[in-house]
Amino acid sequence: MDHVAGLRCLICGEVYAPGEVDYVCPRHGVEGVLDVLYDYELIAARFFPGNPARSAESGMWRYRPLLPVEPGSTPPPLLVGDTPLYPSARLAAVLGLARVWVKDDGRNPTASLKDRASALAVVKAEEAGAGLITTASTGNAAAALAGLCAAAGRPCLIFVPASAPAAKLAQLLAYGATVLAVDGTYDQAVELCLAGASAHGWYNRTTGFNPYMSEGKKTVVYEICAQLDWEAPDAVFVSVGDGCIIGGVHKGLRDLMALGWIDRMPRLYGVQAAGSNFLAEAWERGEDVLTKPPITAHTVADSISAGLPRDRLKAMAAVRETGGAFVTVSDEEILAAIPALARGSGVFAEPAGAAAWAGLVRAAGAGLVGPSDRVVVIATGSGLKDVASARLAAEEAGAAPIEIAADREALERALADHGIVGGEA
Repeated sequence: MDHVAGLRCLICGEVYAPGEVDYVCPRHGVEGVLDVLYDYELIAARFFPGNPARSAESGMWRYRPLLPVEPGSTPPPLLVGDTPLYPSARLAAVLGLARVWVKDDGRNPTASLKDRASALAVVKAEEAGAGLITTASTGNAAAALAGLCAAAGRPCLIFVPASAPAAKLAQLLAYGATVLAVDGTYDQAVELCLAGASAHGWYNRTTGFNPYMSEGKKTVVYEICAQLDWEAPDAVFVSVGDGCIIGGVHKGLRDLMALGWIDRMPRLYGVQAAGSNFLAEAWERGEDVLTKPPITAHTVADSISAGLPRDRLKAMAAVRETGGAFVTVSDEEILAAIPALARGSGVFAEPAGAAAWAGLVRAAGAGLVGPSDRVVVIATGSGLKDVASARLAAEEAGAAPIEIAADREALERALADHGIVGGEA
């Protein structure tokens, strides 16, 4: 792992050698989030834009030379990454933008972008010689870890708030994970997970604590830029809860800029739910995210519900350093975005994934993006993660099944009543 130069504390700037610390800077406890540093000159001598396409590996592992893993490490045997980037002229036309693409990361094995982090966690746990792997999650990170551990034959222990959607809990149980449903908030589940892992020596995958999770998530933007022939978009919209995904997107873009694979930095827009907008509040008010007290989080988009975002330093840097913004959207806007995104692009997203489109709609209305902008919306998870919300969103958009009797006359009446003629609905 000679391409990893160290790990730098985002609070005090202290740099640690690889392996010197496990997770965080000891000077600041759990708040001492670390950033992985790379020897870009060494990487550039070995790796160039044409290499990934010809790599013997697939998915996110095409970019192994840009990941903090040993050369001979073995990833779990599931295809993580290589998710599609769909152009949507209809979505672009709705907002008067030059181009809009939707990155559908719900196509990953457990149906969310968080498979990228969990795949890396399984590899890092193996390198560390750890047995049990644990995490705290509102659902998607938990499902991702459970699925990747099942593929690798590794045990895992998952802490989730008892309010997590049934579909996500079903995934965990199907994969054989040991699940602790905490009668409390996500933040309380995180605290329990941190305490248990510290006491028992489990490998901890938890976001905003393990510095390698944003390194896995950054691979989504490698793929986006590769799919755009290494011409970076003008703006990227992504929903934000703990902040690890947007922090990872920023890190991936910084990597590509340092290597000269792209020639400009896109503006990053973090989209938060109104009931869970710690970072948006801090950004608007100029508050210090290290001293700002937690908020009480509640939103239909459970995947981005966090009272105290764990990766808030990386998330805030992602927006500030790229000239982007945080955008707050209501639960009503999020639900409306589910059918709008599905009808405009064919991508069926869960509330947190659709929130990115809701944020773009609001940003366009506020003049944050304009007619010449080329924009990528990252749909972070599949709508099948939360069917109840999707059904509610469709009903609120006026969609419902047309009930008919099982005979031809009823069929013809329904067709006439609803104006379905000429083979069109």
